[in-house]
Amino acid sequence: MVTPVMPTYARAELVFERGEGAYLYSADGEAYLDFASGIAVTALGHAHPHLVKALSDQAGKLWHTSNLFRIDGQERLAARLVANTFADTVFFGNSGAEAVECALKMARKYHDETGNPDRYRVIAFEGSFHGRTLATLAAAGQEKNLAGFGPAMDGFDHVPTEDLDALKSAITDETAAIIIEPVQGEGGIRPVSESFLRAIRDLADEHGLLVIYDEIQCGMGRTGKLFAYEWSGQAPDIMAVAKGIGGGFPMGACLATERAAVGMTAGSHGSTFGGNPLAMAVGNAMLDVQLEDGFFDRVVAVSNHLRQQLAMIADKFGDVVEEVRGTGLMLGLKCKVPNGDMIAALRDQNMLAVGAGDNVVRLLPPLIIDESHVGDAIGKLESACATLSSESASS
Repeated sequence: MVTPVMPTYARAELVFERGEGAYLYSADGEAYLDFASGIAVTALGHAHPHLVKALSDQAGKLWHTSNLFRIDGQERLAARLVANTFADTVFFGNSGAEAVECALKMARKYHDETGNPDRYRVIAFEGSFHGRTLATLAAAGQEKNLAGFGPAMDGFDHVPTEDLDALKSAITDETAAIIIEPVQGEGGIRPVSESFLRAIRDLADEHGLLVIYDEIQCGMGRTGKLFAYEWSGQAPDIMAVAKGIGGGFPMGACLATERAAVGMTAGSHGSTFGGNPLAMAVGNAMLDVQLEDGFFDRVVAVSNHLRQQLAMIADKFGDVVEEVRGTGLMLGLKCKVPNGDMIAALRDQNMLAVGAGDNVVRLLPPLIIDESHVGDAIGKLESACATLSSESASS
């Protein structure tokens, strides 16, 4: 018999009733170190006082009006995102999938507006993940996620990441855009090289294509800058953002240059709840904190310390951990044991992590962690690895 909650998730037998900073607390009062962050969402940890106050204050005033009217918080957040990125304009939605859908529609509309309606195809990369709608599943092209949903939506071509020859060969007269995650998340924590991102930008400019970055997971400070593209200096034309932008409140955004958004006029796109006053209050509060002097310096410092400690774990338990991957506080452990076993062993140590492709365990802690949290995490990792190592040796 089906459960009242549709069984589309393989959930752990844990119920959390509150959180504080980098810790979640179960119904029986046990503390868990949260290095999952709701899959890179709770970027400032749990119950951050500035976010709580912003949401509470707004909740007492106004929740929803729809986009039939101006929304002050939306205009303020859009202006701040524009001031701190490549973008000239922003569309607000509720999720990452919506942000990518907006980006894909915008790319097609751009070419229609500029006299090339036959240019609608988008080149994407193997191992990518862009969402769970039919279009975003087709964009990623992963069979495990497409299986059972009929023919994949047309309009997407896939090539291996870092394969410049394959990318060049995939460009045709029908190509509209190239979409890429600067750091693949679900695909196994794989940063894309600066040289490949530069090559994408050059090819797009040469062939009149748009570049779309999916920074849903790697954006909003996770790599040590507000957005990951800043490390390479290769700005996109369109960028999908979500997860950390709301700090736990559902929110997505699609950022674009004026040129790319030329066709996004009244009636071309919409969202009932997108940009609602509650989400905008939290989004602005997130930027208040992240744009403070020294915030990203602290993220870089603690991420370097964490990575050094993880390297020591990998050296000590080479039969369990093959390598450490990633950048900033978007790190992965490529495992020699099933990554599900590692996640379970960590959960037994009261630490939460997330699985990914290529047998990787993702470590996505809140961006507010300090060395004490790193020490706690390494102690728990060491215990989990010792257990897995002894089990491996005895089998």
